[in-house]
Amino acid sequence: MISGSSGGAGGDGAEFTAETLAPILREACSSAGLDSSGAELLRLGSNAVYRLPSSPVIVRVARDPSVRAEMDRAVKVARWLETENFPATRVPARVAQPLVVSGRVVTFWESVQENEEYATVGELADLLRRLHWLEEPESLGLPYFDPLAKLTASLEGLDGIAGEDREFLEARAAGLAKDYDRLDFVLPFGMIHGDANIGNVLRHRDGHAVFIDLDGLTLAPREWDLILTALYYDRYGWHSKAEYAEFVHRYGFDLMNWPGYETLADLRELMMVAWLGHQVATSERSVDEFGRRLRALRTGGSRKDWRPF
Repeated sequence: MISGSSGGAGGDGAEFTAETLAPILREACSSAGLDSSGAELLRLGSNAVYRLPSSPVIVRVARDPSVRAEMDRAVKVARWLETENFPATRVPARVAQPLVVSGRVVTFWESVQENEEYATVGELADLLRRLHWLEEPESLGLPYFDPLAKLTASLEGLDGIAGEDREFLEARAAGLAKDYDRLDFVLPFGMIHGDANIGNVLRHRDGHAVFIDLDGLTLAPREWDLILTALYYDRYGWHSKAEYAEFVHRYGFDLMNWPGYETLADLRELMMVAWLGHQVATSERSVDEFGRRLRALRTGGSRKDWRPF
């Protein structure tokens, strides 16, 4: 995904495991005045995500040590969105962050609810429409999103796969770069979420839908925030026809009717595959899924057997 990290080791060279992160979590929580006792590890991927039972707080420890500036911006974005009364994850007001502990970047977020419950595709469309109407302050310093630079950096750091597979991905990226440069975007340029998919829209404990994972907010053509939902429906079958129709109705634009859809879909898909390639060194499940996806890219085969990751 756009916000997927390189999957490499941290600043101290230590492995990114529950065991190596335990002392980092304890120290970070102690510095923030929080109790890490009994912390629940929710996921371990680009970030290690913990829920603290002693307080309604989620702790994120980034795998990539170079994201300090990105996470600092995410915290500022969260505080600004709160002033706009926009439905998004909040940060604890009394915690100074991000923190860097043993080379790992740690941030703290208010828990949306005790059990993860995803919102609907229609609610995702509502949030995107509302987000795209906001005018971000210059003080946030949102960067411009360059997908080609992002993809190039991801492929350059892709060392855990076979050389021929990496060469295939690089050749595919080079071809798509030419096609992307010729795209004529029709939606306004402006702030995007950057990883707008149903997995980043949770149901708040009071019932409304909220955006999470705010570290990908950038400035780009708004088509980028619509492509994942279209892909999930059109190529992977992860959304139904009715769900996609509801998304289009509530946002007000059908990306699949835009002439540049296939190119944008191919590029976004390649970014997803490259991101997954960084996970193969630490996850057998990633090895299987990466192989499945790579075969489909090579043969032009169906993506209907791709699994959400």
